[in-house]
Amino acid sequence: MTDYQLAHATFHVMDDSLVPAFWTDYFGVRPDTAITKGEFFTTPSGRLSRSPGRVGLWGAESKSFVHSDVLEPHLRFLIERLNLTRSGLRETLEQKGVKARFWCYWDNEGGGRVPEVPDDIRAMMESLGGTIEIDEYRW
Repeated sequence: MTDYQLAHATFHVMDDSLVPAFWTDYFGVRPDTAITKGEFFTTPSGRLSRSPGRVGLWGAESKSFVHSDVLEPHLRFLIERLNLTRSGLRETLEQKGVKARFWCYWDNEGGGRVPEVPDDIRAMMESLGGTIEIDEYRW
């Protein structure tokens, strides 16, 4: 692996009416991203946004904790850290009206890397009504 990571993942919950503080308490994790629709927010660079949030979003990332160029360890880290297999999570997501997703960064400069997500992780996200999105970058 190089110093520059070729893969990482973020778990998001999102909806226009999302209240980030609820999800911080629920997961017991300080988010890397917290946006309330219509309010200014802190950008990843630590600055105040130029415009209010267009959607409510709460997110926790793997990048600072997992050093791997494949997705599986990043996804497994987030599953464990956020306890995404807990009972009642799907019902809580539905009750709050939010969508859940894994957003995955995948650097594929040479075009020869294939992102793999294990079947059990796909099944877990499906059971939550969530999605797995892979944002592939080719330079």
